[in-house]
Amino acid sequence: MYTSILKIQNALIKKTLSLPELVKGYLGKIESHNGDLNILIEVQADEAISRAEEIQLKINQGKAGALAGCILSLKDVYAQKNHPLTCGSSILKGLTSVYDAEIVDRLTSQDAIIIGRANMDEFAMGSSNEHSVYGPTRNPLNPDYVPGGSSGASAASIAAQFCNASIGSDTGGSVRQPASYTETVGLKPTYGRISRHGLVAYASSFDSVGPMGSSVSDVAQLLQVLAGEDEKDNSSSSNPPGDYVTAVTQEHRSFTIGIPSEYFSDGLDPEIHRKVDEIIQIAEKEGHLLKKVSLPYTQYGLATYYILATAEASSNLARYDGIRFGNRKMPTDSTSLRDLYIETRTQGFGDEVKRRILLGTYVLSKGYYDSYYGKAQKVRRLIREDFLRAFESVDILLSPATPTTAFKLGEKADPLSMYLNDVYTLPANLAGICAISIPAGKHSNGMPFGIQFQAGSFQEEKLLHCAAQFERYLNH
Repeated sequence: MYTSILKIQNALIKKTLSLPELVKGYLGKIESHNGDLNILIEVQADEAISRAEEIQLKINQGKAGALAGCILSLKDVYAQKNHPLTCGSSILKGLTSVYDAEIVDRLTSQDAIIIGRANMDEFAMGSSNEHSVYGPTRNPLNPDYVPGGSSGASAASIAAQFCNASIGSDTGGSVRQPASYTETVGLKPTYGRISRHGLVAYASSFDSVGPMGSSVSDVAQLLQVLAGEDEKDNSSSSNPPGDYVTAVTQEHRSFTIGIPSEYFSDGLDPEIHRKVDEIIQIAEKEGHLLKKVSLPYTQYGLATYYILATAEASSNLARYDGIRFGNRKMPTDSTSLRDLYIETRTQGFGDEVKRRILLGTYVLSKGYYDSYYGKAQKVRRLIREDFLRAFESVDILLSPATPTTAFKLGEKADPLSMYLNDVYTLPANLAGICAISIPAGKHSNGMPFGIQFQAGSFQEEKLLHCAAQFERYLNH
């Protein structure tokens, strides 16, 4: 089974592969394994085959788009016309989207094929893909383990060879952490680099569209199509996109790479620590300048994130009332509007979503706003300034993507221990910079782990160039 988009495109051009044949191969894998792994909540088999036949004709005529041969899954957080949009939640069961997200328009206009919708932690709130109304997704590399979250099923769909790419979303690491757990590549672009129009909001100042693939070149191809300003999203940036596809094929360049000490402290698995140290040594041999740096305020990143993100979630999720759309639960012994809201939200939201709504409402309430929300906003600024100072002297920051490998299903019942899985990824969302996780090797427990690279705002070309170089080092 082909995995790289470039390899597929070359095979299609040489006519050693047909697109309908490729799609049917993926559908065969889905039919055999999706029932056990619970990765896709909707399989769009007929549409995918029909699209493949249309695009194959365009390939034969030399008129195919830049993503012809890209077969992808779409996280259940993106609007896709005439398809369910549930965000893994009971409260949105029965909702069918009446429009396409901007990213869906851009992908399909360049002949990408959507093969199905991927499971997710409810409203993207989770780090394990266990918090879904559809049940947990299992890691294809070992079904006893989680694939990470909240884009765990997006990553798993690639690892299980159900498709060759996926579009997840990254609010605090929800693309990079699952990529680390499933031996795939996950990119969090700079905030505003890709339009969020049609992305159901969790925390609006954090949410980023996250391309995922089996290689750095795959995510570069996706970013090339997805990047750019969108008048329908006033948070999208007018900063012009770069040439990301060329960036990953450029000749070797020496970078000044910062090693942040805060990412190598207590809590990091010793085996991952040793492996990352080995990668740092490889980088020195390849001519990169390694420099120790400090990001002192990142130690407050976890607390800052869970104050600000939950506050935004509390505001965003207030729209789910059982009146305008989605699932409605009317109490049997009352007809009051207030009781309708209570019953609908009590039955519609899962425990993790309720926990975050309650926390967010608390930190926004009178008497606590200044103590928590206001203070967290100030710390967020300090965290961003830490990164700005670091990027004055280094090009890239290198660190582990996660402190451990994937954990077993049901292993982390305590919310705080779950939240700690994102301790290395969420600072990039607080700072609004770009970051990527690529596979770094296997742990002695048999599970993979990733390394993370971070670069300044709108420095995706530099980030992808560096990540592609390290991908080659590790493959060799």
